[in-house]
Amino acid sequence: MITRRSLLAGGAGLGLTAALGVPPVRAAARRAPLGEVFQLGVASGEPTPDGVVLWTRLAVDPLAPDGLGGMPRRPVPVEWQVARDEGFRTIVRRGVRVARPESAHSVHVELDGLKPGAEYFYRFRAAGHLSPVGRTLTAPAPGTRSRALELAFTSCADYQVGWFTAYRRMAEDHPDLIAFLGDYIYEYGDYKYPVRDQAGGECLDLAGYRLRHSQHKTDPELQMAHAVAPWLVVYDDHDVENAWAGDVPEQPDPPFLPRRAAAFQAFYENMPLRRAQKPNGTALHLYHTVRWGSVANLHLLDTRQYRDIYACNGGRSGTIGADCAERLAPNRTILGREQEAWLEGELRTSRATWDLLVQQVFLMEMDWTNGEAKGYSNDGWDGYVASRDRVTAAIADNRRNGVVLTGDVHSHWAGEIKRDYRDPESKSVAVELVTTSVTSAGNGLDEYPNTAQLLAENPHVKFFNGRRGYVRSSISEGGMKVDFRSLPVVTQPYARAYTSGSFAIEPGDPTLHPA
Repeated sequence: MITRRSLLAGGAGLGLTAALGVPPVRAAARRAPLGEVFQLGVASGEPTPDGVVLWTRLAVDPLAPDGLGGMPRRPVPVEWQVARDEGFRTIVRRGVRVARPESAHSVHVELDGLKPGAEYFYRFRAAGHLSPVGRTLTAPAPGTRSRALELAFTSCADYQVGWFTAYRRMAEDHPDLIAFLGDYIYEYGDYKYPVRDQAGGECLDLAGYRLRHSQHKTDPELQMAHAVAPWLVVYDDHDVENAWAGDVPEQPDPPFLPRRAAAFQAFYENMPLRRAQKPNGTALHLYHTVRWGSVANLHLLDTRQYRDIYACNGGRSGTIGADCAERLAPNRTILGREQEAWLEGELRTSRATWDLLVQQVFLMEMDWTNGEAKGYSNDGWDGYVASRDRVTAAIADNRRNGVVLTGDVHSHWAGEIKRDYRDPESKSVAVELVTTSVTSAGNGLDEYPNTAQLLAENPHVKFFNGRRGYVRSSISEGGMKVDFRSLPVVTQPYARAYTSGSFAIEPGDPTLHPA
């Protein structure tokens, strides 16, 4: 069961049997029995005040090279149940969905009619097998004052370079909500000296992306994190291909748009997303807002699909100097005009205490070159300065308590977003919290040789830690408490997490205070 005790003991209700007495699903016809079909676990996501999305995907051989998990190419009925208690004595909703081969036998149950701000437990049954039990929560009712939102977030999980211990430690904190900020998988082929062996080569087609997601989902630490709380997910470049921008790939072969369509389809099949996020060919409408009572609005952004091509550097991702005038062009955008207008509208009409921008890449200015020379990454918002200025203005002009949640860079950072970085006296407009990776870039270091100078030359940046891990936060109408959680190693399993930095943020004061 998904209880604090079972989590701390290292279990997550995995491997349950039919002893809980779930009525069997009526089979349309007698067929050869299948093996264990719930090897990819369960998940929930996208909570609303009256509902949530439940997810599972059937697989008897998760590493089958065709990416279909060894399942027969026929529909399989799947029963689902939702209960108020972990023993399933009070079942409040139940039904049957059909897992179809054209969707890799994934199941998305989009629930409504539940009570707001409530805890529920769920499970599935198919082919005579019972799934693990998952715990989920609905969001508080609109405008409701509720207890603090316990939010954890992380990014960048490269299977080959380490163990997913960060997911386990995050689950042990028993959060209300988990946000994943991109690079859930890596599309790369085999590394020369992997920590863990990866199935399949570079992801180029639908079978490859499905297989990569399947292998990730077999990880028990990841299954634990999915089972303990609902998730919000956004993709970044490696969920498709390194450094893609809009319709432009890093490499021209294979053709990019069919590859992106395959990646989007596999992403949807393996995430607890709503029908509104189901891809339509090469497009996936990712950006939307999830509301958590009067405490917070979480605005999920897409900084990949609509961005302009990279500034300078031959249109490639990389470091650019201060002489790159293109990055300052007033028409450049990282979100696209439609998404920018949507976000401005969300900030203008928001009535929650906090507005959290759930997104992928560094938003605050960052000079990565030590000394008098300037060097900016054109992959982040430094390559789209006008776009950043418009979003910053929307936060400031609407008097929002803005906090930007960021992934991508494989290290912890915390800083303050300025209206004008050229003015040393410019007031802070919002705060940015950057999570490190689950595994990407290996064990890392507490400090890099040039960290002190980087911080000195970017005085709005207040904190750095280069280990792997996640961020946990407690968000209430009275304030926000943030702990950066780090792991000493990921090349060995079960490392303990420690707090490498803690900060407090107060409403009306967009600055970081050591806690």
